[in-house]
Amino acid sequence: MAKRDYYDVLGVPRNASEQDLKSAFRRLAKDHHPDRNPGDQDAEQKFKELNEAYEVLKDPQKRAAYDRFGHAAFDGGMGGRGGGTGGGGPGFGPDFASSMSDIFDDLFGEFMGGRRGGGARPPGRERGSDLRYNMEITLDDAYAGKTAQIRVPTNVTCETCTGSGAKAGTKPVTCGTCGGAGKVRASQGFFTIERTCPTCQGRGETIADPCPACAGAGRVVKERTLSVNIPPGVEDGTRIRLSGEGEAGLRGGQAGDLYIFLSIKPHELFQRDGADVFCRVPIAMTTAALGGQIDVPTLDGTTSRVKVPEGTETGKQFRLKSKGMPMLRSTTTGDLYIQVDVETPKNLTRRQRELLEEFEKLSAKETSPASTGFFARIKDLFGGES
Repeated sequence: MAKRDYYDVLGVPRNASEQDLKSAFRRLAKDHHPDRNPGDQDAEQKFKELNEAYEVLKDPQKRAAYDRFGHAAFDGGMGGRGGGTGGGGPGFGPDFASSMSDIFDDLFGEFMGGRRGGGARPPGRERGSDLRYNMEITLDDAYAGKTAQIRVPTNVTCETCTGSGAKAGTKPVTCGTCGGAGKVRASQGFFTIERTCPTCQGRGETIADPCPACAGAGRVVKERTLSVNIPPGVEDGTRIRLSGEGEAGLRGGQAGDLYIFLSIKPHELFQRDGADVFCRVPIAMTTAALGGQIDVPTLDGTTSRVKVPEGTETGKQFRLKSKGMPMLRSTTTGDLYIQVDVETPKNLTRRQRELLEEFEKLSAKETSPASTGFFARIKDLFGGES
């Protein structure tokens, strides 16, 4: 299959600016990224096609070659593969990973340690990893909110060297190989290839005399106590972000974030569905038949009185408005639904049995219309006496 024109792949004109190319790629790559389309082979192929097109057009030299010779500039017909991996296109070697790092930081790095605000990260000061903490709370906590104390073991900035990684009285020096850039360039045919500096491993600095407390890392493992504010109305799976409370960055780099993932324990009485709450309440047969009033529990620790009408059956629901869960970041409150279960009498005394037998003899069809109608239909369908 013939390759599509790279400009058509990105949906931009041939005179598109570098910013136009970047914006188009970011938008399309986000839509077709495999993480957002699991199992979708078509999306995966489009994502690879977008990567290939952008890797060529973002580089002025490669773009000039493509504008003049088209795909032939990279398929071996022009005397080289343009830094490819041996296939029919530009390939995805180390140079591609390096040139694309800024795009993927913007697109997919915000949650798990990407750059913030598009600024350049200083060489050698890698951002710390984001951390996850699983916290289990009760439904009462979710209803009222709470402030919880948690203990988190993590990497923190070394106090001995204040994060520099160098022994007291010394400091890191600029890498002599890359001049502090963290990357080195080498010419490969028509193109210039940029790779991570092998001397400083991309940090831009070297430490001749590392700090003994952190072995030059600029951070040490320590358990910290943090305060977490849980607002009213949180749901199971709610994520709370504590900015800068994750792992400390290497050698003074920006700290990551801490994400608190909440799970809510099952409640003994209540079941939650969004902002609404449900409670099953058993009632006596006499209350269901004659009617009456019952006091039911609510989430705020008080009780509410519910009027049970005469002839109430199992499954009947009564709605208590605004007695459910508060909604997160809203003044709205859900409702509490009381569902009654009519309890059949057990352990009857002789007198109670006699009274029920007498009631059965006196009962007319109108007192149990559902059962009377059901058995009448059975008689009609199958014949015989009911």
